[in-house]
Amino acid sequence: MLSGNDEVLLLAVEALGDHAYGATLMKALTEITGKTWSIGAIYDPLYRMEKKGLVSSVMAAPGPTRGARSRRVYNLTEEGRQALQVQRGLREALEGLRIN
Repeated sequence: MLSGNDEVLLLAVEALGDHAYGATLMKALTEITGKTWSIGAIYDPLYRMEKKGLVSSVMAAPGPTRGARSRRVYNLTEEGRQALQVQRGLREALEGLRIN
């Protein structure tokens, strides 16, 4: 099972594709959730999830602008996709338990 923040972070990595790096993840998550995400709230879970095999990362070449830096771009692994599928299944099962 994933924590709520881990699930949201994995969904953002999936949605951003080749643009899933620290700054874009922080901006997207802040806009979507309405709460401020620190860079540590992004990188600490990504590091942990990379160790678990849920995401992978590569260093991308610097952009064309002067002074641009290399970026660590994150991608969802097959294990990460499966973890999201399990989460979706759990959510659907829990919705079926609601008593009106």
